[in-house]
Amino acid sequence: MFSADLLAGQTILITGGGTGLGRAMALRFAGLGAKVGICGRRPDPLAATVADIRAAGGTAASAMCDVRDPVSVKMMVDSLEAELGPLTGLVNNAAGNFLSAAEDLSPNAFDTVIKIVLNGTFHTTSEVGRRWIERKNGGAILSIVTTYAWMGSAFVLPSACAKAGVLAMTRSLAVEWATYGIRSNAIAPGPFPTDGAFSRLMAGDIEEQVKKQIPLGRFGRPEELADLAVYMMAPGASYMNGECVVLDGGEWLKTGQEFGHYTDFDRGAVKQIFQSMKRSR
Repeated sequence: MFSADLLAGQTILITGGGTGLGRAMALRFAGLGAKVGICGRRPDPLAATVADIRAAGGTAASAMCDVRDPVSVKMMVDSLEAELGPLTGLVNNAAGNFLSAAEDLSPNAFDTVIKIVLNGTFHTTSEVGRRWIERKNGGAILSIVTTYAWMGSAFVLPSACAKAGVLAMTRSLAVEWATYGIRSNAIAPGPFPTDGAFSRLMAGDIEEQVKKQIPLGRFGRPEELADLAVYMMAPGASYMNGECVVLDGGEWLKTGQEFGHYTDFDRGAVKQIFQSMKRSR
């Protein structure tokens, strides 16, 4: 579908790029000629992803970062730009999520997700965006949100609030920063199996039940999201701005809320499931 040098000349930062969908995007971008910078809080996945990219002939670097801390974000961007050169693209992928009844949420639990997803996206976007504005060379921002950013979802209240905020940020900056040549778009994925977040949100036979709610009858494959991300960051999408593309096999059209099906079960039993999932992490 894509020419081998489609992203040549681009230098793209992916937050949370060492695992899951972030890793899939990093490998795909690098395979199409981009220099890729990834960041996260765990060194081993970052090192493994960079090693895989370099082994395949690509260019990549990593830096430790806690996106909740703007100072950490600045140091991370400084480090990656020193090694790879000025950034031309940013993918806001870092996230945190877990299942919980709203009445059981502590202020700290709510705050943790908000700080990673919403505040973290702001910190990285602000840091990179200001550099682009100063340099007068534009850039492309892509944020990974979710289908329940529109309608909310039971049992993931912090994530729903945070992702809705990221979507609003995307659309706000699409208008405000267009004058600087900066595009801002988003992808709203449905269920994509990964080693991280996905395993904390699906338990027992829930996976098979969720598949039945997807018109295409299956979960997404990471490479499918990576290909969509490539297109949205590529020159051919230069007129796309303020858009959020849903990639979920038609699930949200059929079901509405991602985790609403849990309301069909006894609430006490549901809470026990949530607790067992926490213990198994």
